[in-house]
Amino acid sequence: MSQDGQHGKWTVSSSDDDVDDLPLSGTTTSKPHQPAVSSHSSHPSASPPGPKLEAVTASVEVKLEPANTPVPSLVIGSEARQSGASNQLNPEKYESSPSLAGKRKKDVSDGSGWALSDSDDDDGDTKGKSLSNLPKRAPPSPKTKKPKVENERPPSPHGRVYYIDEPDDFFESSIPCLNDTYRFYLNKVTGLDRKYNSGALHIRDILSPLFGTLKESVQFNYCFDIDWMVKQYPSEFRDRPVLIVHGDKREAKARLLQQAKPFPHIRFCQAKLDIAFGTHHTKMMLLWYEEGFRVIVMTSNLIRADWYQKTQGMWMSPLFPRLPKGSSESEGESATFFKRDLLEYLASYRAPELEEWIQRIREHDLSETRIYLIGSTPGRYVGSNMERWGHLRLRKLLYEHAEPIPGDERWPVIGQFSSIGSMGLDKTKWLTGEFQRTMTTLGKSSVRPAPPMHLVYPSVEDVRTSLEGYPAGGSLPYSIQTAQKQLWLHSFFHRWKANTTGRSHAMPHIKTYMRASPDFTELAWFLLTSANLSKAAWGALEKSNTQVMVRSYELGVLYLPAAFNMKTFPVHENPFPVSSSSGFPVPFDLPPTCYSPKDQPWIWNIPYSQAPDTHGNIWVPS
Repeated sequence: MSQDGQHGKWTVSSSDDDVDDLPLSGTTTSKPHQPAVSSHSSHPSASPPGPKLEAVTASVEVKLEPANTPVPSLVIGSEARQSGASNQLNPEKYESSPSLAGKRKKDVSDGSGWALSDSDDDDGDTKGKSLSNLPKRAPPSPKTKKPKVENERPPSPHGRVYYIDEPDDFFESSIPCLNDTYRFYLNKVTGLDRKYNSGALHIRDILSPLFGTLKESVQFNYCFDIDWMVKQYPSEFRDRPVLIVHGDKREAKARLLQQAKPFPHIRFCQAKLDIAFGTHHTKMMLLWYEEGFRVIVMTSNLIRADWYQKTQGMWMSPLFPRLPKGSSESEGESATFFKRDLLEYLASYRAPELEEWIQRIREHDLSETRIYLIGSTPGRYVGSNMERWGHLRLRKLLYEHAEPIPGDERWPVIGQFSSIGSMGLDKTKWLTGEFQRTMTTLGKSSVRPAPPMHLVYPSVEDVRTSLEGYPAGGSLPYSIQTAQKQLWLHSFFHRWKANTTGRSHAMPHIKTYMRASPDFTELAWFLLTSANLSKAAWGALEKSNTQVMVRSYELGVLYLPAAFNMKTFPVHENPFPVSSSSGFPVPFDLPPTCYSPKDQPWIWNIPYSQAPDTHGNIWVPS
């Protein structure tokens, strides 16, 4: 997908797809992770500088332009998913606009595109379908061949001045005040009132010496900007060994390896993706210190844009001490069997590069852990293995460890995500027929009428008025092709509103699922995960429900009240600044706000030209 902005045209795409019926060629479209936008000094905006462009099926041109302003052209790369359909282009010379404000940043090295991620779409055929109450797609414009130009590309479509530097006190200089009960944290967001970042964490905080003397680390993720990632480690740890676990293949893998050439301390582990259109979407850090070991499960890619003005979440484990020499492998287990499940998840990679880490984990005491681990790994599973991964794993945990609640048929299920896959022609095909059954499981109670289901996904207005403006929608890749096939889904949608956490205008890349009381003051459980609303991420039953198929790697953490000696989790009404309250810090406002008749779900590949965003731009696919 190419984007035209005030400062040029650029390409975005992604491949976290749920594509059961995706054709191998044709007119299907890809989905972006992070477009960028021209910025005003009062509204700094983010754009990923990393040279990663995920595989796509075909390219779609989109213009991001100021209203009533001519648009120059700059083409930055596009790559077809199938090897026979590649159309890589080289950038033309770019000149930044003098109207931009902010501090000039050092240019990034050349590459094939911007760092992108998180699309779970099934881009099937849309012939014969229509989408009511949504803008029509503009007809494709004639494509003209661009001359090959060897000039350097700009660091982003913003031009050369698109990020502002965070103030000196943005990062922690002493142990921060954190919620040690749940160990669930949001990321710091540039531009927020200081109190809303108190108790939140930036990646530089996580990797700082405040939390341990780092010896080695592993970074599991979907999207990387290696140069930026290395700079997030403090100088004293910057040459410590790092293992990167990724899912890139062919050209994308070659680009990733090229990024790491200046850094001899970085090694790679390629995750096996044996099922078509699966992705390595897990986002986790393993940190080995002189003092012990720590696990971070999060929702952020390792690119600057994901840590700048988006809402992200993470679980940070306690510091796990080393077991005494001679301890058995079964020691150091938690009541939630976290150690066993983490080892099983790592073993699913079948990767020699992870063996030393598996052994290190065995040698540590993980007994303080209070959360349950829920992973997805690619495969087709039968029998008891069906409950090892994905939503059937969640169903099993809710059945075995959640407590029945009187009147639970009135306790709604809430799902909040940043990407949506194809779920069938009606709600019974997967969402309510399969996924909702998992979400409504609560102990061994008998089946009752299905409770309400609220799905939180930003509207067009949420994106337009966000800190990033329309380009924030690049991380919300719901396509017109998929939306046309499931208009029934939109009646479930609720707005992204997060006044309690100060993040209403920081668009969500976080993914959370929970079960709330009818008055939204209590939670029966809470899940933070990398998994969006898609069959690729959660798995789908096959063969008369005797088999489940999972396409992608995902990872999340489940909070159950019993593990915290509670009946339910009270909802924290004011999670910032951090206090000693026992309330759970839900990242958005409860109850969710239902879409009004005028609201439309954000769809990334249709035009929005009726009103400019916070940076004066409109969004025009062509």
